[in-house]
Amino acid sequence: MQPVRCLKLVLAYDGGRYAGWQSQQREDTIQDRLEGALREVTGEQRRTIASGRTDAGVHAWGQVVSARTTSTLACDVFLRALNANLPRDIRVVSVAEAVPSFHAIRDAVRKRYRYVLQDGPIQDVFARAYCWYVPGTLDESAMAQAASLMTGTRDFASFQSTGSPRTSTVRTVYELSVNRDPHHGASRIVIDVEANGFLYNMVRNIAGTLMYVGRGKHPFDWVCEVLDRRDRREAGPTAPPQGLFLVSVQYPELPSA
Repeated sequence: MQPVRCLKLVLAYDGGRYAGWQSQQREDTIQDRLEGALREVTGEQRRTIASGRTDAGVHAWGQVVSARTTSTLACDVFLRALNANLPRDIRVVSVAEAVPSFHAIRDAVRKRYRYVLQDGPIQDVFARAYCWYVPGTLDESAMAQAASLMTGTRDFASFQSTGSPRTSTVRTVYELSVNRDPHHGASRIVIDVEANGFLYNMVRNIAGTLMYVGRGKHPFDWVCEVLDRRDRREAGPTAPPQGLFLVSVQYPELPSA
């Protein structure tokens, strides 16, 4: 009997045609596709654990997954074999040995997300699946000022959507920046958020709130009032899913397996 190994997988995927990460009845999900590929490669039916349950339409560059197997295949062979059995909009970027106790959710210490908006008079038809189009011109300077007031350890209850309640709504945001993307011209605005954890739809709700500031609907320091109220109704709208990307997940330094 072979011992059970724990593998740390890093995935990139286009979430546009999937119902999110988590397995669901009668829905096509990233988890089901990955577990199907693992079954083809190892002959085993096992559950995987992702660092976060990305919603329908949300993308990832660095989703981390913990997977267990008794297969003796080397990590580089695993990488090639999994990608050979996955659709082309899901790629395993890396496979590494992990300690037996590694857990993709519980062991995560930081996560980084990116939200992308496009403003301007005409929507970019080639980017519509990867950003939120907001007609007109957004004031990214005002958005950046507002973002700077939301960093640190704060109660983000106003930015939590219903559906996944947590015991605490306090989170530490290490970085929240707003910048024009020079690689795509002046019409793309990128919001980067890094924190020790996120509430349900927190990034999308932050993006919707900053959009209100960018449109001039509220001054930049309005976000302080939103935070103080601890009421989801006080914040901006939930931004659509296609502009959201899970960029990376950080873990403490763990001993090698």
